[in-house]
Amino acid sequence: MPHSPKPVVTRLCLIRHGETDWNVEKRIQGHTDIPLNTTGRAQALAMAYNAAHHRFAAIYSSDLTRAIETARALAMREEEPVHRLPPLRERHYGIFQGLTVAEAAARYPAAHAHYLARDPDYDFETGESLRDFAARVDEGIAHLARHHPGQTIAAICHSGVLDVIYRRATGRPLSTPRDFEIPNCALNWFRLDAHGCHLESWADRHHLSHVLTGAPE
Repeated sequence: MPHSPKPVVTRLCLIRHGETDWNVEKRIQGHTDIPLNTTGRAQALAMAYNAAHHRFAAIYSSDLTRAIETARALAMREEEPVHRLPPLRERHYGIFQGLTVAEAAARYPAAHAHYLARDPDYDFETGESLRDFAARVDEGIAHLARHHPGQTIAAICHSGVLDVIYRRATGRPLSTPRDFEIPNCALNWFRLDAHGCHLESWADRHHLSHVLTGAPE
């Protein structure tokens, strides 16, 4: 009796970028190109050291500076180039970019209500709807699976990107409140196969015990 073919699996380690000054200020970054701060650079180095026992066939990054800086720390350990993948960029938050959540609530109360409700079709007037953003993220993950079948790869991205992928892998709707943490520079492992995206482990951050902080998008 012939054996069925072994399923092709891509293992993906997704990592949120290190901390920025806007993270500390609880300021919404979106597409605003903010670099890592001192803590963020320390987080990136700690992450790279922790991930050194894994061998990655390729290292990808969002095209925003905070992600690229984080990816370079890992790439130096792996002696690999960083491949920029724009679909892994954070969501565009339109009129909210540069504001804290409190400032956004005071200045744009109607928009803030959409934000709290996770309205999938609201685009912050000049930004990106959650539905369109999730479709873009899906496109990026499909690209990785298509180009790296059977390999283990790493990608540096953003909290919004990880939010979408976590929900896809666990069957949670985009519109439900976030009830899980997305730490800077933690390791999040996924398995990509013909049936979709599956969560293997989430928020491995033991390497960040002395440098970890939490912050919004």
